[in-house]
Amino acid sequence: MEKDLLKITSGRLMEKDLLKKKKKMGRDFLEKMGKELSKRMEKDRELVFVELQKIINKKRKVKHPVQRHPFHLVDPSPWPLFTSVGAFTTTFGGVLYFHGFLGGEMVLSFGFLIILFVMFLWWRDVIREATFQGHHTFAVQTGLRMGMILFIVSEVMFFMAFFWAFFHSSLAPTVDIGAVWPPKGIEVLNPWEVPFLNTVLLLTSGASLTYAHHAIVAGLRSEALYGLVVTLVLAIFFTGFQVLEYLEAPFSISDSIYGSCFYMATGFHGLHVFIGSCFLFICLVRLQQHHFTKKHHFGFEAAAWYWHFVDVVWLFLFVTIYWWGGL
Repeated sequence: MEKDLLKITSGRLMEKDLLKKKKKMGRDFLEKMGKELSKRMEKDRELVFVELQKIINKKRKVKHPVQRHPFHLVDPSPWPLFTSVGAFTTTFGGVLYFHGFLGGEMVLSFGFLIILFVMFLWWRDVIREATFQGHHTFAVQTGLRMGMILFIVSEVMFFMAFFWAFFHSSLAPTVDIGAVWPPKGIEVLNPWEVPFLNTVLLLTSGASLTYAHHAIVAGLRSEALYGLVVTLVLAIFFTGFQVLEYLEAPFSISDSIYGSCFYMATGFHGLHVFIGSCFLFICLVRLQQHHFTKKHHFGFEAAAWYWHFVDVVWLFLFVTIYWWGGL
């Protein structure tokens, strides 16, 4: 009897094991079949989507219906033409103003307003493409970084012309300016007053901007906002002190080569500070609107690179024109 009971129980256990194995095999088989079906359905969906896109684009008469690359083919834009018109009008108005022609100041202001108008609208389009349309992929961002670097290099060459003119005139002063430097009759500014204060302001603004950048990377939005606001406030103070210095300066742009080099170099630097401040203000608005993420904030990076470039140019201006040029 005991042997019969053992056989019956062992047989039942074996049947249970077999049922469990069959169930497990059935589950595995169903999972595999489900995965294969889902893959096929995804492929079918992609094919259906492509075919529908082709049909839609044929009706719309689009030549290139499907984009198979990560790059952004920019739509036709009027802003390059308007920028050229604004730059030409500003330059033409500046020449008229410097030569004392009637209406030169109005033409200069009109050209400058055109440039500001185009800056606003062009940045609006770029923000739409980057944030809302998703065109700024990693490949596009790489191209934008290269473009910004080349732009800053061109700006370096631009300021090199002013430094070249300054050193050409100061290292070997001609008889026309008294064979001395600073030229005879020029009362230079004290570099340790307003210029040194402006140096401290710009360096501090660079530090606060770097703090804001690190805060964005760390995901600390409120800290980034504080850092950016501090940077803008310091930039406004710098511009105000620069205007005050121009009003108090004992020489003008027409006072020999010293006045020409001084006002051209520091004036264009002040223009770059103003443009950089506009750039940072747009970044502040975008940061407030949650446009920047930890990995996608090239607009802020470009503004930071530009601002640091402005800081470095000012250091060279302070050392060469304000300090060494006034010895």
